[in-house]
Formats: sequence, structure tokens, C-alpha cells
Amino acid sequence: MLGLVSLLTDVASEMLYPVAPLFLTQTLGASIVVLGTLEGFVEFVSGLLKGYFGALSDRLGSRAPFVRAGYALSALAKPLPGVWSTVAGVVTGRLADRLGKGIRSAPRDALLSGYGDHTNQGAIFGLHRAMDTTGAIIGPLLALGFLALYPGQYRQLFLWAFLPSAAAVAATWFVQELPQATGRKQKPFAPFAVFGFWRRASAPYRWLVVALTLFSIVNSSDVFLILKAGNVGFSPIAAIGGYVLYNFTYAVAAYPLGRWSDSIGKKPVLLGGWLIYAAVYAGFALATQSWHAWVLFGCYGIYTAATEGVAKAWIADLVPAADRGAAIGLQTMLASFGTLLASTTAGFLSQYVSLNAPFWYACAGSLLGILLLALTQPSSSAENSAPVT
Repeated sequence: MLGLVSLLTDVASEMLYPVAPLFLTQTLGASIVVLGTLEGFVEFVSGLLKGYFGALSDRLGSRAPFVRAGYALSALAKPLPGVWSTVAGVVTGRLADRLGKGIRSAPRDALLSGYGDHTNQGAIFGLHRAMDTTGAIIGPLLALGFLALYPGQYRQLFLWAFLPSAAAVAATWFVQELPQATGRKQKPFAPFAVFGFWRRASAPYRWLVVALTLFSIVNSSDVFLILKAGNVGFSPIAAIGGYVLYNFTYAVAAYPLGRWSDSIGKKPVLLGGWLIYAAVYAGFALATQSWHAWVLFGCYGIYTAATEGVAKAWIADLVPAADRGAAIGLQTMLASFGTLLASTTAGFLSQYVSLNAPFWYACAGSLLGILLLALTQPSSSAENSAPVT
């Protein structure tokens, strides 16, 4: 059911995500700096909430109410740019959507981890990411079909995206709470409880979070890939098509790579994903023809499949069940801070240096992240040990 909820939500979100940068820059006339700052800021706000609500769900011993509230807020935000078609309207809608994501994400991932144990966390998160990303395939295809019939009608597309979001909200009421989510009930509204978890967290968890956070500082929003694709000859519809290809490879690879990480360890799979990321960003910097972008979008999906769910599964392996909301929330909160810096930096580099500068920046930074994780993170025997439950 959580996979279905994510699938329906991503149908709506991904109808709009590859369209939003085009709507902002082409229809509303916003600059690339505004675009990069917006993407970084909304992820920053979302990250703050992920940390807080992840820890709060631990303390209240309940995850599902946060899941329902977060998806409901995102659903209400989807049609806002279609009703209020200004830069402010797009910013408000995007911010409200990310607020919803901040409320639900860490409690949902903690709930997901409770459906299994350290022997199959990679498979569980891989299956969820595969279903989520299937929605990210359907959404852009619907957007492609709509824009083929009604070219340039971005406002109406924002309005139609409300329908799958509403279906996702209805599906959240079939998500079942788990008894093992029971946590600490003292100080339920302590705003800094997530930082208290850091003080008692294990060394392997801390090293992993440091590595993931440093990587996030160079990992800017995917909208820059879409903009670069347009620079090498992609039409708006082709740019959405490239994004569909990325999501297709992501969806196909997520579950097998998740299961593989359960077998050989999370660390080698994550490192392999980061190596692919570095190669893809170097490729985008060097790309001069449209077919280059097609190949790179396909490879980019494999990077995401090897890292996004695997990192959360690794965290679930390292912490007790009652602390997983705080553990995942803290990591995603810190990563969001990094994304704010990365996307803002990428916007300024694109505007004032060159369109290729953000890609070289990301490539170099990711190689440093690989070196840090390879040399300092404890061995796979630690990552695969069962946490105290």
C-alpha cells in the first residue's frame, strides 16, 4: 500500500516536475539563478521537517498519521500554479508540496523498515522505490500526451495533476500501522530531539551520514540535467522523454540492486552508484549532441537505483527500530541542507560561469565523496549486523 501511495503521488508530481523549469523560465521568464535557488530552498525547508517529524514519530510511537497528513498537503499544492500562474504561485505550490514531503518522508521510511529486518531491508526499499518510480514514468508520459494535444498549456496540466494526488491520499487510509513503531513518549514536541539522537548514535551511522551529507553538497537538482538536455538539441517534449527514460531505468534496477545490497553489502552498491554519478555528470558536461543526453539519462537512473533506497536500507540496518524515524530524518535533513547549497551554487555557476560548470563541480565533488566513504566508513560486516530492536 505504501508503494501504491507513492506510485500515485509520483504520477502527479512527475507530470509537473520536468515541466516546472520550462514553465518558470520560458512562460514566466524567471532566470536560472531563481530556478536553482528555488529548488535548493524548498529542499532545505523539506529537510528541516523531515528531521523534526521523523523524531516526533519515534516519540509518539506512530507513523501513519504523518504519512496521511503529508500526502494530503502535497495533493492540495499540486494545482496551485494552475490557479495562481505567477512566479510566486509556482514558488508557493512547490514549497507546500515539499512541506508535505517533509512531514511524511521519514515516518514513511521508518514504517517501511518495520516490515522487514536486516536480511531484506534493501529489497523492501528497492521494491518501494521501484513502485514510486513507476509513477514517475507514467506521470511524464501523461504530460507528454497532454502537451502533444495542447501545446504550451502548462496551467491546465497543473490542474489535472490533482486527480492522482487525491487518489493517493485516499489510499493512505489503507496503510497499516505496525506495533514495533512504538517509541518514546516523553517530550513529544521537543524541536531538537533529532539532534539528541546524533549524540547517542553509533559510529558507523555517523560516518555514513557524514559521507551522504558531503555528497549532497555537490548533488544539485535534476532540473539542471533537463536544461542541459535542452541546450544540446532537446525540445521540451524530448526533455520530458529523457526524464522518462531515466525513471524507467531507475524503476527496473531499484529492486534487483536492493536485493543485491542485502547479499553483498550496502557499501559496494552505494559506491558503485556514486561512480556512475560522477561519470554521468562528466558526460553531461561534455555532451554536444542529443543522443549523448539520451544515453546519460539512462545511466543516471542506474545511479539513483543504486543509492537512494540502498542508503535508507543501510541506515535501517544500523539503528534500533524505535529510532529509525530520527535516524532517517536526520540524514535527509542534513542532505537537504547540502542540496540547498548545491542547487544555489549550480544556478550561479550556470548563470555566471558556463552551463557546463555545475557538472564539473558535481563530478569532482562526488569523487571526493567516494574517497571519503571508501577510506573511512566501517567495513560491510558492521553495516550488515542486526540492530538492537
